[in-house]
Amino acid sequence: MSGTDATHLVPQSPKNKIAYRVYPESTDASAAVAREIATLIRERAAESRMAVLGLVAGSSPVNVYAELIRLHREENLSLANVITFNLDEYYPMSPDCLQSHARFMHEHLFDHVDIRPENIHLPDGTQPVETIADGCAAYDQELIDAGGIDIQLLGIGRTGHIGFNEPGSGTDSRTRMITLDGMTRIDSASHFFGVENVPRRAITMGVSTILQARKIFLLAFGEGKSSIIARTIEGELAPSVPATSLQEHTDAELILDRAAAAQLTVIQSPWLVDKVTWDDTMVRRAVIDLSQALQKPVLMLVDGDYNENGLQDLLAEHGSAYEINLRVFRHLQSTITGWPAGKPDQPGVVFPKRIVLFSPHPDDDVISMGGTLTRLAGQGHEVHVAYQTSGNIAVFDGDAIRFAKFAREFCKEFDLLTPPVVELTKRMIEFLGTKDHGEVDIPEMQRLKGLIRRGEAEEGAIVCGVPAERLHFLELPFYETGVVRKSPVSDADIQITVDLLREVQPHQIYAAGDLSDPHGTHRTCLDILLSACERCGEDEWMSHCVVWLYRGAWQEWAPHEIEMAVPLSPQEVDRKRAAIFKHESQKDRALFPGADAREFWQRAEARNAHTARTYDQLGLAQYQAIEGFVEYKRTQS
Repeated sequence: MSGTDATHLVPQSPKNKIAYRVYPESTDASAAVAREIATLIRERAAESRMAVLGLVAGSSPVNVYAELIRLHREENLSLANVITFNLDEYYPMSPDCLQSHARFMHEHLFDHVDIRPENIHLPDGTQPVETIADGCAAYDQELIDAGGIDIQLLGIGRTGHIGFNEPGSGTDSRTRMITLDGMTRIDSASHFFGVENVPRRAITMGVSTILQARKIFLLAFGEGKSSIIARTIEGELAPSVPATSLQEHTDAELILDRAAAAQLTVIQSPWLVDKVTWDDTMVRRAVIDLSQALQKPVLMLVDGDYNENGLQDLLAEHGSAYEINLRVFRHLQSTITGWPAGKPDQPGVVFPKRIVLFSPHPDDDVISMGGTLTRLAGQGHEVHVAYQTSGNIAVFDGDAIRFAKFAREFCKEFDLLTPPVVELTKRMIEFLGTKDHGEVDIPEMQRLKGLIRRGEAEEGAIVCGVPAERLHFLELPFYETGVVRKSPVSDADIQITVDLLREVQPHQIYAAGDLSDPHGTHRTCLDILLSACERCGEDEWMSHCVVWLYRGAWQEWAPHEIEMAVPLSPQEVDRKRAAIFKHESQKDRALFPGADAREFWQRAEARNAHTARTYDQLGLAQYQAIEGFVEYKRTQS
C-alpha cells in the first residue's frame, strides 16, 4: 500500500497467524485501503473487466468510502465497472429504515459515485421468512456468476464475529439467516435507541462465502477492538471466534490503528518479540508490566525477576534492577499532584490560570474529571466548561413528555398558557405518543431534550464550583442530526471552537482522550478541538497552552501512560458523585450505555479506584481514587 506508511507491517508467522498492518490513525489506514481498492478498479477498467467488491456497513469502513468518494470527485475514479455484494442486513429491516445497512451504503457511498444500480447487491431484509433460504442461495449464486469477490471488506465485533457470523459459525457456512448474539445486540443498541429495539435476527454471508474472496481486508479501529484483535491474530483457530477463520485464508490482512493493536504482543510487550530501544517510555512500560505480572512493588523487583521474564537486555543496558526500579518509581511519584494547574508560589508559574474543559457530551466533564474540575475551581482558577454537543438524542422520550407536560401545567398555573404554548406542547406530546423507535424527533422535541441536558450540565458544574456564566454550550453542528449517525465535520464546527479559544485564551485545555464511546462523538470532538488548536497555532497565548487528555467514562489510561495523576479524597469522590447525579436523565439507565451495564457514576468510581489501587500496588501512596491525564504533544502524529 502507498501513502502514509504503517508503523508495523507484520507478515503471517507462527506467532502472528494473520498478516496485519498498524497505522498511526484510522484515517491513514482507511486511505491506504481505499487506494488499494482504487488500483484494482482502474486495472480492471483498463482490461474492460468488472471489479467485484464485498462491502460492509458500520463505523469501520466509513472513511474508506469517504476516500473513494473523494477519489471519484477529484481524481476521476469511476465505479461504473464495479459490482458490489454487501455482507449482511438486519432482519426484518426495510431498506429505508435509519438502521438499515442498505440505507447506510447509499448514504455513505452509492449515492455519491457512478456505480450502476443494477450492479449493487444487498441482502433483502424484507423478504418473507419462508423464502429466506432460497433468497440466500440465490445471493450466493449471483456472487458466483459475477466471478467471485476480488476484495472483501470486513469489520469485527467484540465476539469475534465477521459479518453476522456469531460464535459457533463453521467455516463451511454459507449465506443464511442467523440469530444475533446478546453482545452483538448490545453493541448495536446505540443505533436503535435501546437494545430492546435491536432485531434478534440478521441475514449474513457465511464464513465459507467470505473465505472465497481473493483478497480480504478486516478493518478494526479503537481501543474497544484491541482484545478481540489480539485473540484473532495470536490465538488458535476456533469456531468460538469466527474471525480466526481468516487464518486459513491465503491473502487476508487486518488493517489496524494503534489503539486496536494495543494488546498485540509486539505492541504491548515488544521486548518479548525483538530488540527494542530502551527509551524512558519503553523502560516504564517494561518495569510496570513486570511489577504487575509478579504482583511486586516496583522497588522490590530484583535482577532475577528481570532475567527470568525476558528483560535481560534492559538490565544489560541500564545497570542493576535497583537503579532501574528507582528511575521508574521516581517518575511515577512525580506524576502525582494535588495542584493540577500549579501552585501559586511556584517561580515562573502563572497563577491563577484560565482553563477550558471541553466536554463532548453534557456529562463527560463530571464523569471523567469531576474531582479535578472541583480542585481547579476550588484553587481559584478561572475555569470554563465547553459542552461541545447538546446530547439531545440521549434523553428518553418519557423524560421529554414529563417536561413538556410540566411546561404546559406551569404556564396554566400562572395564567401564561397562550395559544402558541398550547399548540407547541400539544404538538410535542402528540408526536411522542405516536413516535416509532428510531424516528427522528421534530425540531421542537430536539430542542427540549437539549435544554434538559443543558439544565443538568449547569447543576453538575455548579456542584464542582464552576459558575453558570463560565459554561459554554457550543452545540456543534455536526451533532445536530437528531439521530446517532452524525454529519461530517464542517468548518463551522472548528470555527465555533476557535472563537471560544480566542475569547478565553486558556493556559490549560482539558479534552476527552476517551475514544471508545460507541457512537464516536468523543473522537470527533477531539478532532475538532485539535483542528481548532492548529488554527490558533500562531496565537501568542497558544505557545504557552498545555492540552491535557482525560479518560474515565469508557476506559482509563494505562499506568505507564499517565503523566499527571490527581488523587481524590473520599469527600471529593462523594462530591464528584453528587455532580454526576445531577444528570438525572442519564441516571438509573443511560440511553446509550455501550457494553458496560453499570451506571456512569459506578464506572467512573470503579476506574478511579482501580487507578489508585494500581499506584498503591506499584509501591506508591494509597489513595481513595485517582484521575489520570496524558499531555497531548502537538508534534505527535
